[in-house]
Amino acid sequence: MAERSMIFPAQEYRARIDRLQAGMAQGELNALLLSAPADIFYTTGFLTRFWESPARPWFVVVPQAGDPVAVIPTIGADLMGRTWLRDIRTWQAPDPRDDGITLLADALAEAVPEGGRIGLPMGQETHLRMPLAGFETLAARLAPRSFVDATDCVHRVREIKSEAEITKIRETCAIAARAFDRVPEFAKAGQSLAEVFRSFQIALLAEGADWVSYVAGGAGPDGYGDVISPAGPQRLQQGDVLMLDTGAVRDGYFCDFDRNFAIGPASGPARRAHAALWQATEETLAGLRPGLRACDVHRMLGEGLQRRSMAPSAGRLGHGLGVTLTEWPSFTPLDQTPLRAGMVLTLEPGCVTGDGRIMVHEENIVLREDGAELLSRRAPSELPVILS
Repeated sequence: MAERSMIFPAQEYRARIDRLQAGMAQGELNALLLSAPADIFYTTGFLTRFWESPARPWFVVVPQAGDPVAVIPTIGADLMGRTWLRDIRTWQAPDPRDDGITLLADALAEAVPEGGRIGLPMGQETHLRMPLAGFETLAARLAPRSFVDATDCVHRVREIKSEAEITKIRETCAIAARAFDRVPEFAKAGQSLAEVFRSFQIALLAEGADWVSYVAGGAGPDGYGDVISPAGPQRLQQGDVLMLDTGAVRDGYFCDFDRNFAIGPASGPARRAHAALWQATEETLAGLRPGLRACDVHRMLGEGLQRRSMAPSAGRLGHGLGVTLTEWPSFTPLDQTPLRAGMVLTLEPGCVTGDGRIMVHEENIVLREDGAELLSRRAPSELPVILS
């Protein structure tokens, strides 16, 4: 009989734990403590939107050898019981006297000898999802065991996607592509951005997204002011460029790409900016190979825009993607992360189109040994026009 599991077969998760444990051995870690939703989902398949409630902490302990231990509130016992984990320890939460600390300390003490090292992600793009006072109590109970930074151990494993993960991300990208196809149905001159955003989210759900964790965008003549704004009452006008960006989710895996549309005939500056963004992305797609660094990709995209007389916009020009909307690495001048086959990445060049205006362009890819493979359907080379 097949081993119980969620999202993927149990062997997928066992392989992830094997890789984590190999990294733990290299870093001389006796156990790994995970508390962030993405890390718990990644190691167990425990998929829930209950993370929106901050009232309870949740933990997974990965020992140096053997299967993980879940230390979780009782409310999650049934769902965690559908995953491949067998050792599930629960407490009635929230408990202001002892919110899982004793259970967690016992589990860690079983896995870690006195004087041993407990890995905890502490670096960029990590967080500890428990009260700081609770962590201080935990550390005091476990002394002389020590907590050490395990960011690199977790990052190196999660940044390489299995073929099963790549398939999930490709499916989510296809959902978003179909929703983008429907934008001309509801994005017309006179519609408010709030109405457009709502209609776009409805389209994403109708096309198969489980939920829409992120939608942002902007609109304005020849571009927009930023790429993170929520929708407002502003109405689309002839001559605007509309951008929509989404992080839709299917089976716990994100897509993250955007598309631009001209409302009415596109202006010359808007057409030139879109063409420069598309061509800079095309050149970078052709040149990507394992062994490049994240900073090299930032340089490739920026130089591609400059060759076309466009000034790159500030900020990173892409990032990793997977069980969170954004993952490491970041395509910035400072990120030295080597690119490896199996990474799922976004290419997100942006350029300045005028005073206080920018345009951005984003695609999702997986890096293979011989180069980039698109996961998002490639944007058209010419700026699409929506005629009212």
